[in-house]
Amino acid sequence: MKKGICVAGNLILDITYPIDGWPNEGELTTITDGITRSVGGAVCNDIVDLAKMDPQIPLTALGVIGNDEEGEFILEQLGAHKNIDLSKLKRAGRTSFTAVMCNNRSKARSFFQYRGANALFDESFIDWDKLDCSIIHVGYILLLDALDKEDGEFGTKMARLLAHAKENGLKTSIDVVTETGNRFKKLVPPALKYTDYCVINELEAQQVTGITLRDENKTLYPQKMKSALEALKALGVSTWAVIHCPEGAYCLDENNVYFDTPSVPMPKSDIKGTVGAGDAFCSGILYGAWKGWDLKQSLRIANCAAVAALSEKGATEGLRTIDELLKFEEIYPY
Repeated sequence: MKKGICVAGNLILDITYPIDGWPNEGELTTITDGITRSVGGAVCNDIVDLAKMDPQIPLTALGVIGNDEEGEFILEQLGAHKNIDLSKLKRAGRTSFTAVMCNNRSKARSFFQYRGANALFDESFIDWDKLDCSIIHVGYILLLDALDKEDGEFGTKMARLLAHAKENGLKTSIDVVTETGNRFKKLVPPALKYTDYCVINELEAQQVTGITLRDENKTLYPQKMKSALEALKALGVSTWAVIHCPEGAYCLDENNVYFDTPSVPMPKSDIKGTVGAGDAFCSGILYGAWKGWDLKQSLRIANCAAVAALSEKGATEGLRTIDELLKFEEIYPY
């Protein structure tokens, strides 16, 4: 069987609180019924999405969870998918968790994150000789404290990990978290030197490249996407550079051919939640890369996977097989 995909990095317990609206500082808002617990983070979201897309693809989870009830919950949820290898997960500290505040009106969500065991994860937890995969996806830069540390040779420990992955014959993929501040310029470019597939949103791409893609009035500048993608390639991305946002996706393939596509036109009334849509989109791209498809074909799956995520409140509940995902193109025709 073709070697599979390893997803490494953040494993998180997400506790989602539906709220009536976002309060001003010092004010109160109401948490409504519908509080849920689910797995989250790059490893949990992407690997479950991939497992649902194709129950036959070999998948490996790589990271650190706590010796606690939350860690057991993550193992239980991931263990429901027989094609996910959990044997390389390590136990230490307290499991990371995120309080997700989901606005019932706008569907926007805000995150309050406890690093926990994720802060411990670094290359010392990886035995490259025993990692049987063709692609390793690592996320999230800016949320993995040990890997975000400075490295004298490679710039960051994350960059060192990715460089060693490539030395061991793996294709590399990264994801980052959306964050304000100046850490992007310091922590992301070193990793891009050793990245084959970069799939990030417009705000993250803006932070990395310095090119304004969405302003303070939330106006999108699609005419600048090609320049931003070229900047990502100039920073080292070797194969596919993809920027996604609610309006659509913008891409440069391995031959530096540019193209874009609108998002699947899903009515707002059908959107139940936005948690995990970006990870679902990334999973679609990863699946296409693993299958050997071109970027345009992979993008079809990515768009449909994002719609599937939006169709349910949780991050992964809406995902389904590839054939079922493509039916969204009939439900919501372009």
